[in-house]
Amino acid sequence: MKRKTARRRTGGYTLVELLVVLVIIGLLIGIIGPMAVRYLTVAKAETARIQMKSLAVALTLYRIDLGRFPSKSQGLAALQTRPSGLAGWNGPYLAGERVPADPWDRPYIYEGPGTAPESFLLSTLGADGVKGGEDENKDVVVTR
Repeated sequence: MKRKTARRRTGGYTLVELLVVLVIIGLLIGIIGPMAVRYLTVAKAETARIQMKSLAVALTLYRIDLGRFPSKSQGLAALQTRPSGLAGWNGPYLAGERVPADPWDRPYIYEGPGTAPESFLLSTLGADGVKGGEDENKDVVVTR
């Protein structure tokens, strides 16, 4: 008799033990989940910043070869395919088949040289796609 009783007690977990484990797992997910989401949004903004710095380097190489940055109408596509009528273009200036999109899968905004031919502006509108914003919706801008 003693052997049968001992086997029943060590054969599995009780419902209360399983519920306690589920509650602990739920609490951990509730605490860690928002932190993981926060890191993801920061990582996307940082990815955009790094990609735009890479684009800025490619634009600088373009300027070294041609003496100017691409016009606004030529845009970033001038880094990948030769614009018509340009001698000295030694591209493509970017690896890959096309200009990368921002982390939110939208094209980067390129403002070519304006009054100062030595400058340009690259930006992305953040997660919401609207100018301005805070946190993950904040615009990311690189100028030169």
